[in-house]
Amino acid sequence: MATITQPGVQATNLSNDEVLRYSRHLIMPEVGMEGQLKLKAAKVLCIGAGGLGSPLALYLAAAGVGTLGVVDFDVVDYTNLQRQVIHTTADVGRKKLDSAAETVKAINPFVQLRLFETRLTSENALELFRDFDMIVDGTDNFPTRYLVNDACVLTGKPNVYGSIFRFEGQVSVFATKDGPCYRCLYPEPPPPGLVPSCAEGGVLGILPGLVGIMQATEAIKLILGKGEPLIGRLLLVDALGMRFRELKLRKNPDCPACGTHPTVTKLIDYNEFCGIRGEEKPVASNVPEIQPEELKARLDAGDDIFILDVREPHEYQICNLQGYLIPLGELPKRAHELDSSREIVAHCRSGVRSAKAVTFLQQAGFRKVKNLAGGILAWSDKVDPNVPKY
Repeated sequence: MATITQPGVQATNLSNDEVLRYSRHLIMPEVGMEGQLKLKAAKVLCIGAGGLGSPLALYLAAAGVGTLGVVDFDVVDYTNLQRQVIHTTADVGRKKLDSAAETVKAINPFVQLRLFETRLTSENALELFRDFDMIVDGTDNFPTRYLVNDACVLTGKPNVYGSIFRFEGQVSVFATKDGPCYRCLYPEPPPPGLVPSCAEGGVLGILPGLVGIMQATEAIKLILGKGEPLIGRLLLVDALGMRFRELKLRKNPDCPACGTHPTVTKLIDYNEFCGIRGEEKPVASNVPEIQPEELKARLDAGDDIFILDVREPHEYQICNLQGYLIPLGELPKRAHELDSSREIVAHCRSGVRSAKAVTFLQQAGFRKVKNLAGGILAWSDKVDPNVPKY
């Protein structure tokens, strides 16, 4: 059984209020006074205060984890509220750190909060991790997952991992002394754009609650030194079928991070490692674009412009520009439906998929095709606010 080491544990007693608060723990022999004092002495760092970070912070705080760190640099958005239950409608526009801290303190005023309003980077990760017993990864992108993993390996901190997409999730515990790390499971990141983000593919609002609570459970088990943690095991969650599968993982002796002869001895540029250049501008610079305001003016002037919508049918039902719908994945076999002599403007939600459509059509011989910059989101912002954003 793996557990975290807590040299110089400072928590020596519980107040009467704490005894009452944690009484349902104290009467369990697996926890008891000794276990609750371990929880009080523990220092856990949560990366992110979003979908996974919400249940993590809520339940770790409620359970009595003494010091809870949270790293986040984002603000609360309306699209967060479907799953990020630590925030409320009144918090829209606030810093997630401020909103999360207020909620956590309302749940358990005994928790010491350490808030880090910053993006986790190769420059600050080792310093941030140093004062904590374990790291709980609530991030949603591959560069940060590899960064968290490598920083955990280098600092000797367990990495309680979770990920979500649509109806599926994964949970494991990486970077313990004898167990595998994230690189043992995924030696190489997927090609950029192959795996869509939750913003592109969606996520069932309940799923991060389910996966985040599993992560919190694993963190508490590590603190208590009880049970069988998910070390060397990857738990796969299928919420749509409500099925759970488990894969056995082995520590890779040739792993560049945790193997017998590691080559990852310092943190690197993880955007470059994952093949991401200019993360904030994913649209290729050689793709011809048209701004929403210009498109609106030309349509109003009666110009013959063909609007091609490359989103999915369910997205078209949310909102549309009355364009011709050909989902991006169907474009190669349906390109013959388009008239190459007409001027075509392709659009999607944010401009990423439609940029790929424009590139494909150019390679197929289309000369008069442009991408709507910023997609239908930019159209809503700059042209017609009555078009709903999603």
